Amino acid sequence: MSDSVLKPGADVVTPRGRGHVVDVRATPSGKFVIGVEDEDGEVRYFTEKAVSLASA
Repeated sequence: MSDSVLKPGADVVTPRGRGHVVDVRATPSGKFVIGVEDEDGEVRYFTEKAVSLASA
């Protein structure tokens, strides 16, 4: 994974808006995908490049 801390509970920004990390998984190819839950409770998975930590 990258140097950023993308672990469950972290507040993040995605192309679809803000949310918080609920899952981090490795794919068979060795890349990571991050499960992000939005305010409606829907979980979507993004690559590391599409997710960044939210600033306060």
